[in-house]
Amino acid sequence: MQIHVVEPGQSIFQIARLYNTTVASIVGANEVTNPNQLVVGQTLVIPIIGNYHWVQPGDSLYSIGRIYGVSYQRLAEINRIPLNQPLQIGQRLYIPPGPKRKAEINAYVEPLGGTVTAALEEASRRSAPYLTYLAPFSYQIQRDGSLKAPPLNNFSTIARNNNATLMMVVTNLEEGQFSAELGRIILTNEQIQNRLLDNIISIARQYNFSDIHFDMEFLPPELRENYNNFLRKAKRRLSAEGLLMSTALAPKTSATQAGPWYEAHDYKAHGEIADFVVLMTYEWGYSGGPPMAVSPIGPVREVIEYALTEMPASKIMMGQNLYGYDWTLPFVPGGEYAKAISPQQAIQLAADNNVAISYDSKAQAPFFTYRDDEGKEHEVWFEDARSIQAKFDLVKELVLRGVSYWKLGLAFPQNWLLIEDNFEVVKA
Repeated sequence: MQIHVVEPGQSIFQIARLYNTTVASIVGANEVTNPNQLVVGQTLVIPIIGNYHWVQPGDSLYSIGRIYGVSYQRLAEINRIPLNQPLQIGQRLYIPPGPKRKAEINAYVEPLGGTVTAALEEASRRSAPYLTYLAPFSYQIQRDGSLKAPPLNNFSTIARNNNATLMMVVTNLEEGQFSAELGRIILTNEQIQNRLLDNIISIARQYNFSDIHFDMEFLPPELRENYNNFLRKAKRRLSAEGLLMSTALAPKTSATQAGPWYEAHDYKAHGEIADFVVLMTYEWGYSGGPPMAVSPIGPVREVIEYALTEMPASKIMMGQNLYGYDWTLPFVPGGEYAKAISPQQAIQLAADNNVAISYDSKAQAPFFTYRDDEGKEHEVWFEDARSIQAKFDLVKELVLRGVSYWKLGLAFPQNWLLIEDNFEVVKA
């Protein structure tokens, strides 16, 4: 795949000619709703085999080859260039595709309001070919050790038909919030723990869940070792049943990081006990906070690099958002919450308001501002092909296990094309 950023005055017809492809293939790949209304700064994924590189000042066959992992001799051969011929600035070189590395991909799917909509089921069906795990969110622990189930509808069939593993997500959610008190009850009562594990195993057998994923958050800090011991017990029970066990971890940058979301999450212990972990590396920009990138690459890297001091890379799945936020300005703490939007909605919003999309190279994230019909100013941060490719490059650089998405149902077709281009997805 080739990522192209729309320039002022460019049409989709010009872009298609540039890459020797068709308008129809670009429109289809990116699900462009109006080919005659491209947005300046919008990214398009061009479905070609390999890439094109336009020579920049200072480029050489050797330096270009290092960027793409191709020998300079191979570049010269495939582009029919003598090895000693100087490159011309603006010259187009074809880059052949390189080998793909294996990666596991997970995606949570959260039915809201107790029902699975047709759109959410269709989103799961379309995404499943690119997934190792499909994770319905969530089985909520009750105070007696029973479980409140999410609606499953056809998720099991979708996973089976696409050789994806069904992940059973178990949470301490109570009345829509992670509950410290519920966590205390579960983690300090052996009898309730045993009943909970009995129920988990029974449900896993019934619905063919293969991984049990504990996402227990906002736990009292003093229960850190209680949580570790519960996970040790759970791992023994689940392994005896042939089940994997994974956990979700808040985004920490040190073992001593303070705060109710962090202190009970022991990276070293989870790395030793669980088969793998999901780092929740998103929500720096969140609905109740000031406008900023949801998953800026610097903080994401910092969390992962800390995790690598506590556990092997082969156990780490990087968390990634499939959404952005639209903030109404000025931001006031405790005021109006930002609205969650999909990348496709963000592009349409920019088009409707005739504004260009900018890109923050430090955060590796796109953004724009606009003024609504009432004269209120807005700031939008979201994800595009560039920001996702930057994260995929980080996964490959640090040799991580893979990527875990929160959450399906928000349209972002470029993401799935880039998964296919970057990775060989591990299947059940």
